Amino acid sequence: MATERLLMRHIREILRLKWTLQRSHRDTARSLGISAGAVASVVTRAKAIALTWDTVGTLSDDALERSLYGPKLALTVARPGPDLVWMHTELRRPGVTLELLHLEYLAAHPDGYRYSAFCGHYRRWLAQQRPSMRQVHRAGEKTFVDYAGQRPSLVDPATGEFVPVELFVAVLGASNYTYAEATLVVRLRVPYRAPVDRQPGLLERPLPGQRPHASARSSPVAEVSGSPAQQPSVGHDLNFG
Repeated sequence: MATERLLMRHIREILRLKWTLQRSHRDTARSLGISAGAVASVVTRAKAIALTWDTVGTLSDDALERSLYGPKLALTVARPGPDLVWMHTELRRPGVTLELLHLEYLAAHPDGYRYSAFCGHYRRWLAQQRPSMRQVHRAGEKTFVDYAGQRPSLVDPATGEFVPVELFVAVLGASNYTYAEATLVVRLRVPYRAPVDRQPGLLERPLPGQRPHASARSSPVAEVSGSPAQQPSVGHDLNFG
């Protein structure tokens, strides 16, 4: 999903808050009234082209926008299209996003499509491919739980140190309601029910006369070392860098 397009004054303020004041994505987003995803998008693009705050100050708004998003071209101008099959294959790799692929595309084709058009080409192509099986989830039937494959890290507010953590995620099948919790240690040989059991009501209740689904009764999960009070809170900023 394409992130929101920002005013250039917002883009400059994002970079100022991040690079000169060392503010978190969340604090920066709150200051400007935008989403944390939009902040992350601007910072990712700026780092990919090796921008610095000193360099930003020397660029005009038009030059900064061209650097981050590519040039604006007339609709009649032919642009090189993205390799959609390659994109589809790359997106299966951990940590690869459409935004990262667009940055690589612009590096090879500076006169190429902007991000929204780039994503639109891929999604139209994807919609024409062979349809996959659609599963219907009834309310109260299933909860899917797992640990994220990519380990984030928490920032210790006292020392500023990055602490690697495991990210537990539970998703309700029917509603897509999602619960996430950062934990310090995972032992995969025991059921990972501890994070779920600390959240009353997370597991959907079965409908009248309906048996609980196996995934909601006995999901294999992980044990977390330390007491709940010693575990990091999901309120801290997660860093995937």
